[in-house]
Amino acid sequence: MRAHHYAIAAGWVLLGQASLPALAALGGQVDSVQADGTHLKAQLRAGAQGAGYSVEQLQLPSGTVVSEYVAASGTVFAVSWHGPLMPNLSQILGTYFQQYVAAAKLAPHNGGTRRHFQIRQPDLVVQSNGRMRLYYGRAYVPSLLPANVTADDIQ
Repeated sequence: MRAHHYAIAAGWVLLGQASLPALAALGGQVDSVQADGTHLKAQLRAGAQGAGYSVEQLQLPSGTVVSEYVAASGTVFAVSWHGPLMPNLSQILGTYFQQYVAAAKLAPHNGGTRRHFQIRQPDLVVQSNGRMRLYYGRAYVPSLLPANVTADDIQ
């Protein structure tokens, strides 16, 4: 059964790597968003403001929207995505990607469906859902969440 779980997790990893590259990485600084937008030919969309954080969005040429949740310090504490293609998880997870890959190898198959994948560790949470042409998910670092932000704020 564990081999089955690994195959599903590996599929999500490969799908994330095969997609278009995305923007500044989880745990990184937001100052690269503008440069990433130019490099990717992505449109920088108007971001939202929350109490003590902002949300920067890039719409990739594929139609996928990647949102970066940025603390007042400029650190990206969470990312989310929705659209027809998965973003490149190795780019948006940055230094957390290897932790994600290691955890994915051990992650149980959740919910009886291949459409849902989740990793929940003390310093990394990744939730991904979808089917062909409709993917969405989020990743965040609990220790980087601003005091007034909960996981429910990351959509």
